[in-house]
Amino acid sequence: MGKKKKILIIDDELDFVEAFRMTLEAKSYQVLTTSSQAEAQEVIKAEPNIVVLGTIAPAGQAFSTHQWLKQHPRYKDIPLLVVDARDEERSIKGWRKFEGMQMQAEDYVSKPIEPASLVPRIQRLLEEATRRIRVLVVDDHAMVRDGICAVLALQKDMEVVGEAVNGQDALKKVLRLLPNVALMDIVMPVMSGLEATKRITKECPQTKVLILTQYDEPENMAIAKQAGAYGFIPKRSASAELVAGIKSVSEGNYFPPSFVEMSTN
Repeated sequence: MGKKKKILIIDDELDFVEAFRMTLEAKSYQVLTTSSQAEAQEVIKAEPNIVVLGTIAPAGQAFSTHQWLKQHPRYKDIPLLVVDARDEERSIKGWRKFEGMQMQAEDYVSKPIEPASLVPRIQRLLEEATRRIRVLVVDDHAMVRDGICAVLALQKDMEVVGEAVNGQDALKKVLRLLPNVALMDIVMPVMSGLEATKRITKECPQTKVLILTQYDEPENMAIAKQAGAYGFIPKRSASAELVAGIKSVSEGNYFPPSFVEMSTN
């Protein structure tokens, strides 16, 4: 069994906190609770997987805690669920309008709310935080593959699940590894990247193909689009566009957006 996910609740309404804690512990989460920003700044050293920022008096404390979290180099990427005060208590312990405009939370609800209804939201945020884009790197040059893999290794939301040296190798590994994205060169021996793209699109449509090539003429972009590719990046622009391109096509979007307009006509 894996380690229990840690959830930090910051809220000074003891009844709400206790009910929420019991609900989460029943779902096998480890729950940490605090009732002030000062306490939270100590408890967060336990490195929770998600923070639930509830109501803490006086007004402005929740916003101040939010700002501290989002500006902290170590904790800024922890998913944050804000639970705002009831309408009649906003002026006492809630979020004021100008504060709300600066909110960077991943989710927002307001009281009154049943703790049980927050569990699906927490589960979704945890899944999104731990989801990694699975990438297959396809190029017949080892140096190119090594460079791409080095860049992707720095991305916490990406994982290189395999490498392939030509289109035929890519097709086999896509069917076996089921990556989210196949990063594909065009000109390769045995089977070209364009032929592999056609086969992958037909046999494993859940894998999106992103073409990465030095042959970046418009006609090649149009042919790649026709073959079923979701994106096209010239190798000379790879350092600036690679990560954004992978994220975009993994979500089923064309990259760059203008790629959708490519046509062989």
